Amino acid sequence: MVVQIDLTGRTALVTGSTQGIGAAIATTLARAGARVAVNGRAAAGVRRAADTLRTEVPGADVIEIDADVASDEGTARTLDLLPTVDILINNLGIFGPTPALEISDDEWRRYFEVNVLAGVRLTRAYLPGMMERGWGRVQYIASDSAVVIPAEMIHYGVSKTALLGVSRGFAKAAAGTGVTVNSVLAGPTHTGGVEGFVAELVGDDLPWEEAQREFMRQHRPQSLLQRLIEPEEIANMVTYLASPLASATTGAAVRVDGGYVDAIVP
Repeated sequence: MVVQIDLTGRTALVTGSTQGIGAAIATTLARAGARVAVNGRAAAGVRRAADTLRTEVPGADVIEIDADVASDEGTARTLDLLPTVDILINNLGIFGPTPALEISDDEWRRYFEVNVLAGVRLTRAYLPGMMERGWGRVQYIASDSAVVIPAEMIHYGVSKTALLGVSRGFAKAAAGTGVTVNSVLAGPTHTGGVEGFVAELVGDDLPWEEAQREFMRQHRPQSLLQRLIEPEEIANMVTYLASPLASATTGAAVRVDGGYVDAIVP
C-alpha cells in the first residue's frame, strides 16, 4: 500500500514561516497540495520566503501575510487577509539563553505573548469556523524543552510547557467535531537561529560539524539521534498530522525529538 498525503483544497496558515522549521512546514504542506499562507513581520522577508517556496514547489498557491501575530493589530491584519483556514500551524516562537535569576518580568511576559498567546488568539479566531465546517487541524509547535526544562532558558521551556496544556484544552473544546488539535514536541533542530545559539554556548571558533557534536555532547546528551534534527523531519510529522490520515490523533503531544525525552510514553 502506498501512503499518500493529499491536502488539495485545504488552506493552511503557518505562523513564523519565513525561515527554519516554519519555512520547511510551509514547503511540505504545499508539496501535499495545500494552499499555504506564509507569515512573518517584515514584508520583504515574507516575499523572499514565498518566492523561494514557489521555486521549490512549482505551481504552489502561496499567500503572503506580513503581520506580527504576537500583537492584536497583527492578528487583526492576518484575519482580514485570511478570514478562514483549514489548517493552523502555530509555529511562531522565540528562544535564547538567559540565566534563570536574570530573567525579568518583561522578558517573561514577552515569551508568553509570542510563544503562547499568539497561538491562543489565532486558535480562538479560526477554531469555531473549523468546527462548523466539520473539519480542521490545529497544531502548536512545542519542544522537548516543554518536558525537559533547559537550565539556560527556563522561560522558553515553561512557555512551551504551556502549549501542551493549551492544545489539550482546545482539543477538548473541539471534541466530536472532526477537528483535531495537537502539539508537536520538536527536538534540537538545525536552523540558522540554532547555529547562533550553538556558537554562543560552545564558541564560534569550531567548524560547524564539530560545534554541533560538542553542543549535543555538552547540552543535549540524552539525544538518541546524537545529531540535530533537520527542519524537514519536523515538517513531515506536521504534514501527516494535518492530513486525513491522522484523523484519530487529537489532544496529543507528538514527539519528533530524536529520542531526547527519556520516556517510553509521549
